[in-house]
Amino acid sequence: MTELEADHGRQPAVESSDPVRRDNPIPIPPFWGARVIEHVSLRAIVPYINRNTLYKFQWGFKAPEMSPQEYKAWARTEVDPIFNRLVAASEAQSILQPKAVYGYFPAQSEGDDLIVYTDPESRQERARFTFPRQKTARRRCIADFFRPVDSGEMDVVAFQLVTVGQHAADHARELFHGDQYQEYLYWHGLNAEGAEGLAEYIHKQIRAELGFAREDARDIQAMIKQEYRGSRYSFGYPACPNLHDQHKILDLLGAERIGVVMGDEDQLWPEDSTSAIVAHHPQAKYFGV
Repeated sequence: MTELEADHGRQPAVESSDPVRRDNPIPIPPFWGARVIEHVSLRAIVPYINRNTLYKFQWGFKAPEMSPQEYKAWARTEVDPIFNRLVAASEAQSILQPKAVYGYFPAQSEGDDLIVYTDPESRQERARFTFPRQKTARRRCIADFFRPVDSGEMDVVAFQLVTVGQHAADHARELFHGDQYQEYLYWHGLNAEGAEGLAEYIHKQIRAELGFAREDARDIQAMIKQEYRGSRYSFGYPACPNLHDQHKILDLLGAERIGVVMGDEDQLWPEDSTSAIVAHHPQAKYFGV
């Protein structure tokens, strides 16, 4: 028992029953720092939109009496036309305006902390994130997926920030105030899932630039279910619950270049925006805490 643990009356940490490997290859990023993508075609994002989530949970087309095969056939004729109409309207009127900024930073772990450095040579600390650790047998923590300081090896972490823009939210709000509630529901759902699809698209680009996108599932719906190497962790979820940490990401990436800011209660604005930390480690997957 360490002095610190004795002071707080805690027992020594229990080792994981499924330890994270430390011999995985560290990829070489194509650049250090952040880059902006000022325009992403909505058509490029469409394949990455989870239509199951959009149709059933955003738009309410659940149809529990149907089998999955029956639902897919029904949605193809009844719901896909709505989706296609909105995509075409957005393209014609520039309603969704997808933008992104992402980048690569040298990093190491220290206990439950992820340390982000200014550059690989100076090792000057620029930001530090503290993540919760599981209490289950695996005892996972996001910091585990990066080389520890005492390894002497420099790792790489990617951050990304995406938005479909303020105009998309304004358009949905105008429909709501105009009592066009069904259309509001459609656009509100497309805005939300469009942002998630854009996040998947950028994550795919990160995997390609780090050299292991060939490991992705070939079926894009399987890929959306995380059948690829590594993981994209969005803030607000159990593995990284501290929304306030997004301030650090916005600073690292220069979020003002795509018009994203932090509002009250640590929420991103425009509202259909999402940030994430990307871990390349093969054992990095979603987990609860």
